Amino acid sequence: MTSTHSGIETLEDIRKIMERSSRFISLSGWSGIAAGLCAIIGAWLGYEAMGDYHSNGNSEVAQCVECLRNNLIWIAAGVFAAAVFAAFIFTYIRSKRDGVAIWGNSARKLLWSTLVPMAVGGAFILRLIQLEEYQLVASASLIFYGLGLLNGSKYTLGEIRFLGYAQLLTGIISLWFTEYAIIFWAIGFGLLHIIYGIAMWWKYERNK
Repeated sequence: MTSTHSGIETLEDIRKIMERSSRFISLSGWSGIAAGLCAIIGAWLGYEAMGDYHSNGNSEVAQCVECLRNNLIWIAAGVFAAAVFAAFIFTYIRSKRDGVAIWGNSARKLLWSTLVPMAVGGAFILRLIQLEEYQLVASASLIFYGLGLLNGSKYTLGEIRFLGYAQLLTGIISLWFTEYAIIFWAIGFGLLHIIYGIAMWWKYERNK
């Protein structure tokens, strides 16, 4: 009986070692929660900026539109920077606690696999902005982000693919409700991230 138990423990240790070598498993649930909160704050700031634009009667419409566009771009850039910074901090803390290198081979594969679809999406969104097709920007960001998560899920926790599917579904639905783009953006990048983060914390970090 003792021999069997020891064998099971050995197999479990081997499985964990193989998993650590092939997947980046130090993503923290707190990273998702922080990213979601940043997105919700950004959505609120964007909503306020659009409210100010519609409430202020400005005869120079083109200039006003350009100001709004620039404000929204800066808000989105700030949200992205804050979310990435928070994700790095919480992931670094978990990596140190678990004794896993934060910049190993699996982390590089995860970063590359995720960034390629997102970089393509960034170029696509930039072109949409140049063509003044602003109503599709939020949907495109959700869709390409979802593709990035799905592409990178094979190098990290498998559950992240469900977040990718949810982002894709939210982005696709929002294509038919472009007048509520800011709400769908808040749901995708905000609420879904928070739900995912809480679920991952509960499953992998709660007992630690």
